[in-house]
Amino acid sequence: MKPDAPGASKAARLRVAAFAIVAGAGILAMKYYASVVSGSAALRADAIESVVNVITAIFTLGAVVFAEKPADREHPYGHGKIEYFSEAFEGGLIALAAALIAWEALSTLHEQFISGVIKLKNLSSGLVWNAVAGVLNGGLGLFLILMGRRHRSKAIEADGQHVLSDFWTTLGILSGLVLVKLTDIQWLDPLMALLVAALLARTGFKLVQRSSQALLDVEDPELLEKIIETINLVRPRDVIALHALRTMRSGRYTHVDLHVVVPGSYTVEKGGCLADSLAEDVISKLGLEGELHTHIDPCRKDMCGACAVDDCPSRTTPMIAPLVLTVENSVASQG
Repeated sequence: MKPDAPGASKAARLRVAAFAIVAGAGILAMKYYASVVSGSAALRADAIESVVNVITAIFTLGAVVFAEKPADREHPYGHGKIEYFSEAFEGGLIALAAALIAWEALSTLHEQFISGVIKLKNLSSGLVWNAVAGVLNGGLGLFLILMGRRHRSKAIEADGQHVLSDFWTTLGILSGLVLVKLTDIQWLDPLMALLVAALLARTGFKLVQRSSQALLDVEDPELLEKIIETINLVRPRDVIALHALRTMRSGRYTHVDLHVVVPGSYTVEKGGCLADSLAEDVISKLGLEGELHTHIDPCRKDMCGACAVDDCPSRTTPMIAPLVLTVENSVASQG
């Protein structure tokens, strides 16, 4: 699914976020009923994760609303980074859910081995209800990921990835509980719950790690490669070199800074128009929702060999070959 145009609908993002809350609440109700009917610790663990899904969906809606606020004097780059806070919050809640599930599973194991208490009841009915909820969860997760990418919302996409991971967790739980049903080995139930806790802890850690990198403005190598690839496609012959290429993401907005080296004989007006035109072409070709700021620098005498402007009055040596633009030479501090 291709991304929307830069003017992607605010209403569409809000509808998707609101739908995630309603759908998540319905799936939670089904999973909770399955855990009550069966008395299964593993199904209870799955229901606890769905509680996290609903809470984070509510937080995601708030993040989407806040991220839509335009840039202002106090937030010159907009409010998009709230979506990364949403992702970190979700990761923290997932980690908390993992701890609660682990405690519940260990308590159940203690009761089974020390007290001889068996909680499993109508497991078949619980498995059916949980299977239906799991399928719905998988569909919801895929939908949120696709909508998050289409509407350029990191919060919605992160929510979808978590919901989809919940689907795989549910699938694993169901497989384990079918084994419990066939073998009547009761301790496999809390063991499956412990496995769920471990998987959730891993998911939570990844979400917090990724959001932390975004909040710290860790450079995105894939984005840099796309920018350079696009520049090489639309590059005018009188763009001699680039340097000091930097990017920063604020939610779905991308901010790019770039120094453009032009012939030293060009006037400031001519060089500025050249750089501005390059920026417009790159944004249009990439479909970026954001801005590309350019700064023009005059060429040095040792760049004549890479300059394709034949009639340049400042030329001291013939052209050998234009400089091949790469990420390495474009992010360097000097052209």
